[in-house]
Amino acid sequence: MEHLINSRIKGIEISGIRKFFNLVSQYDDVISLTIGQPDFETPGHIKESAKNAIDQNFTTYTQNAGILELRKAATTFMKIKYNLDYDFENEVITTTGASQAIDITFRTILEEGSEVILPAPVYPGYEPLIKLCGAIPIFADTRDTQFKLTADLIEKLLTDKTRCIVLPYPSNPTGVTLSSHELEEIAELIRGKDIFVVSDEIYSELVFEGQHQSIASNLREQTIVINGLSKSHSMTGWRIGFTFAPKEITQHMLKVHQYNVSCASSVSQMAGIEALTNGINDAHEMKEQYMERLNYVYDRLVDMGISVVKPNGAFYLFPSIEKFNMTSFEFARKLLQEVGLAVVPGDAFSIYGEGYIRISYAYSMDTLVAGMDRLEKFIMKLN
Repeated sequence: MEHLINSRIKGIEISGIRKFFNLVSQYDDVISLTIGQPDFETPGHIKESAKNAIDQNFTTYTQNAGILELRKAATTFMKIKYNLDYDFENEVITTTGASQAIDITFRTILEEGSEVILPAPVYPGYEPLIKLCGAIPIFADTRDTQFKLTADLIEKLLTDKTRCIVLPYPSNPTGVTLSSHELEEIAELIRGKDIFVVSDEIYSELVFEGQHQSIASNLREQTIVINGLSKSHSMTGWRIGFTFAPKEITQHMLKVHQYNVSCASSVSQMAGIEALTNGINDAHEMKEQYMERLNYVYDRLVDMGISVVKPNGAFYLFPSIEKFNMTSFEFARKLLQEVGLAVVPGDAFSIYGEGYIRISYAYSMDTLVAGMDRLEKFIMKLN
C-alpha cells in the first residue's frame, strides 16, 4: 500500500542531524557534540509548579490558544525583554513547541507554488514543512556574508511568487545574529509588499553581546514571531512554544492549530506561567556558562588552524573543514570512527553546509575539553 502514500511525504527525509545521531549509537566510548539541547535541568521552581498543577487536577483541555494567564505572561515577557507589544487575547497562540508553531504558520500563509526565502546553511526543519504545503524553498547562500541573510541577498531572489522570508536568528547551525541596522534594511526592502516574515527567535535569550533584536520592531504588520521555552528555560521536553502576530493573521493560524492539537499540554502551560514570570531571567546563568564554553571551543578551533566565524548567540559553532578535502559526511564519519567524536555533518543544513561541521557546545566543560582533545588528535593525523 506504500504506493498510496502522499507523494509529498515520500519526497521528504528524516533530518540529517537525527540520521547521524542514530549512527553514533552504534559506537562505544563516543563523545557526542551533536544535539542542540541544553545540558541544564529545568529550574526547580518550574518543576514544582507543574507538580502542583497535577495535584490540583489541572489536567483538562484549555482554550485553544492557551491559558489566558500564560498568554498574558508571554506578552509581558516580550515587552520587557524586546519591547514588542502584543494583545494577549488576540495575538498570541500557545503551541506544542516552536516546531508546531512553525508548522501552523506555514500552513496558514503558504499556497501551492509560493516561494519561501531561507538563509543557508539553515536548520533542516523548515524545508520539509514548506514542501508539505506545496510551496518552494529558495535558498540564499550566506557563506560570503558571515552567514547573515542580508537585504541585498533577498532582493536578488524576490519574485512575484515570494510569499515569505524566514529569519532564524540567532541561527542554528551558525550562531550568528542580525544587527538592528541589518534588520531595518530588510524591513525597508519588503515593507508594504505582500510578503510575510517568519522570525524564528527560539534562541533569543541566548544572545551574548548586546540585546536580541527582532524584525517585528520594524515590520510588525508583516511579521510572525516564533518563540518558546525550550532553549531559554531548558524545557525541550515540555513542548511549549508561541506565535506572536497581528490579530488578522493570528485568527487564521488559530484554526489550523485547533484542528491540529486542540491545545498545548495543560500541565506544561502552568509550568510556562512560572517560567515567564518568576523565571523571567532563568536564562542568565545558563548564558554565562554558554559564553565560557563558546570562548573555550572557539579558541581551541582557532589554535588548530580551523576557520570559523565566532557566533553571538545560540550554542553552536560551524567551522569549515573544506581544507581537508573531504565531504562533511566523510569527515564526520572518520572523526567518529577514528577518535570517537561525534559532530553533525554540515550538509545536514542544506547543500550550502557542505564543507562545514556543526559543533554544539551545550555540554559540560569537561565534555568539551575531551571533545576538543579528540578533534585535535584527529586533525594532527590529517596534517
